[in-house]
Amino acid sequence: MLPQNASQNPAPPPAWRQPVLSTLSPLAFGGAPLGNLYTEVSDAAAAAAIQRAWEGGIRHFDTAPYYGFGLSENRLGAALVNVSRASFTLSTKVGRLIEADAGRQGQADGFAVDGLRARFDYSRDGVRRSVEASLRRLGTDHIDILFLHDIGALTHGEQHPQILAQALDEALPEMARLRDEGLVGAIGLGVNEEAVCLEVMPRFSLDTIMLAGRYTLFEQEASREVMARAEAEGVAILVAGPYNSGLLGDPDRPGDTYNYAPASAAVRERAGRLYDTCHRSGADVGAAALQFPLAHPAVASVVCGLRSVAEVESALARQKAAVPANAWAALRAEGIIAAGVPTP
Repeated sequence: MLPQNASQNPAPPPAWRQPVLSTLSPLAFGGAPLGNLYTEVSDAAAAAAIQRAWEGGIRHFDTAPYYGFGLSENRLGAALVNVSRASFTLSTKVGRLIEADAGRQGQADGFAVDGLRARFDYSRDGVRRSVEASLRRLGTDHIDILFLHDIGALTHGEQHPQILAQALDEALPEMARLRDEGLVGAIGLGVNEEAVCLEVMPRFSLDTIMLAGRYTLFEQEASREVMARAEAEGVAILVAGPYNSGLLGDPDRPGDTYNYAPASAAVRERAGRLYDTCHRSGADVGAAALQFPLAHPAVASVVCGLRSVAEVESALARQKAAVPANAWAALRAEGIIAAGVPTP
């Protein structure tokens, strides 16, 4: 059982629109692996990972109905049931509804969960139904941050214009209504690409964006415009995928995957230079990857996907590890960190 006591993390300096965004822990628990992403995780291992994260000071937990078709939300809710709700923050997502599918087995959409499927639904009714189901699974009466999940051409291809129109006409207004009702604290997008953020921001007022894999130690060019706009407009950024889906996770050498696919030769060459530069400077790549995004004034938290006590221990250690100042300078000189991008 998790302890009842909780310590508040220092609030970041930017004056973001919704107060909850200034209370997030700098390191957040990403719940996708708890949905049996690519491999099964036992209930006991999931609970132990959440408990160790709590003990280590992590106070924000992110999940989505899509992660294990409700499994991740169920596991977070069960693990946090005895903790004071005011002592931590939760984010989840809308845009998919979970349905029974008796014939579905194996790794459906990457999640090793049988008998269920996810169906896209960006309608007003779909948003509200999704939130109601998430509240039940999480065992809570409110959600601190609600993200609209996976809109954009990267996910929807030729259907993107229709999906975007429905998001603007139905999903986002319904999310704002839920915020007005007090069921949700802040609303935003949860996406993997800059382009759709830039399409939405002039047309709908967002509190926050969860941007996965685009503002990282490995790459910053694919998020330059959205980061600048977010800073100017008071939109809080949660950086997810700080290891670029495994590319920067290993302490010794680049991983084989990038953007959830095999890394190209060009990506591996650039990642190799990043590793060589960090090693010459005495910096741990994982520590640099976790700490780098937080130097940007628009960033509220870094969300790291975690599935075990060992992974939590690693993330906590990397969050606190000293990164030599010369490492940041060397990475900039090597062209890994772009000109004008802030460093810790």
